[in-house]
Amino acid sequence: MPFSLRDATPSDLSAIAEIYRESVLNGVASYEIIPPSESEMASRFSANTSLGYPYIAAVDENGALLGYAYASAFRTRPAYRWIVEDSIYLAPAARGLGIGRALLTALISRCTELGFRQMVAIVGGAHPASIALHRALGFEETGLLKGTGYKHGRWLDTMIMQRPLGDGKDSDPNPSVYPGTLFEG
Repeated sequence: MPFSLRDATPSDLSAIAEIYRESVLNGVASYEIIPPSESEMASRFSANTSLGYPYIAAVDENGALLGYAYASAFRTRPAYRWIVEDSIYLAPAARGLGIGRALLTALISRCTELGFRQMVAIVGGAHPASIALHRALGFEETGLLKGTGYKHGRWLDTMIMQRPLGDGKDSDPNPSVYPGTLFEG
């Protein structure tokens, strides 16, 4: 399936909300139980993009959204400002076609360019395909939280994975590369 990547825009929000809705209702990547409304998804989109975090869309040759990926703050305390968390969601028909890999590769590149030093993946349900994708792109397993989510009538484990960006922890970060409006001082 031919596809291309571009920055997500507010006009994508209806499709973003639908892809996420399907994941919430049928998957284990998100531990939400009730899908958020489109207006809530718009609020989340605005909160991330207004702070300069990348939000990337994968679209088919007709412009239909196949999936999306974004980075967000791992935690909001200032010492964490160099770490981002990734999120990736795909439409059911887009799974297993390399679109997730393309999205995550682009997200890693964009976050590295912005000066972030670590990317963390919190893999809900310890989903094997997500773990394999992250591992293939240089993430290492750094922790397993057992029985941390209860969804679809079963307890789910959560895998924590981490990947260095740029110099990672081998040098001091440059505050002028990514000043980050989320973090003051």
